[in-house]
Amino acid sequence: MFIIVMGGGQLGYYLSRELIADDHTVTLIDKDKAVCDRVAREVDKLMVICGDGCDPVTLESAGIKRANVFAALTGVDEENLVACQVAKDLFGIERTIAKVNDPRNENIFGKVKVDTPINSTSILTKIIEEEASFDDYMPLMAFKRGRISLVRVDLPEESPVVGKLVREVTLPEDCVLVSILRGEDVILPKGDTRLEIGDDVIALTNIEHERELLHLLVGEL
Repeated sequence: MFIIVMGGGQLGYYLSRELIADDHTVTLIDKDKAVCDRVAREVDKLMVICGDGCDPVTLESAGIKRANVFAALTGVDEENLVACQVAKDLFGIERTIAKVNDPRNENIFGKVKVDTPINSTSILTKIIEEEASFDDYMPLMAFKRGRISLVRVDLPEESPVVGKLVREVTLPEDCVLVSILRGEDVILPKGDTRLEIGDDVIALTNIEHERELLHLLVGEL
């Protein structure tokens, strides 16, 4: 994929480096010339553009028309929001991702031109709260403006599905099992895969059916 990253801070820097290591093509945009020079020296194969990622001219020079993903990761929510809107409205970018620095702005990001708002504060809060409430369930990530959720469910001994084959389990509408983590093994679930106690089940679900899925896999809460 071709990804444009706006913001050369720690998040943008390490994300760009990892994406390139995974053989993606990445262009990074930052306003600060010193940041651009440093990142360009330290990250091989990374194209770096010094400019304003909210400016259509800068985005066009970065190759926005060819990009698959635009990620706005600066420390300023207003800039991240405007840049994603420009990428969507002017260039028709298919997927936008934005860092939400102030948790109070998360709803605004979800209502406008941001496909995946990333609020690290909310993620940490959810992890803490879910681990305190259910050791066997944790939301991992939301997609499509919060309508789709990726969750991890640890099957307890009393789970209604333990001992069943995957084809014997009737999942809620718009839910699919993605993988099963069993010890050191990663299992792609098939119809004849038998579910066992302690399996970490990764599932993709419509947010409306998340609780129904949890009830099916865990049992009474």
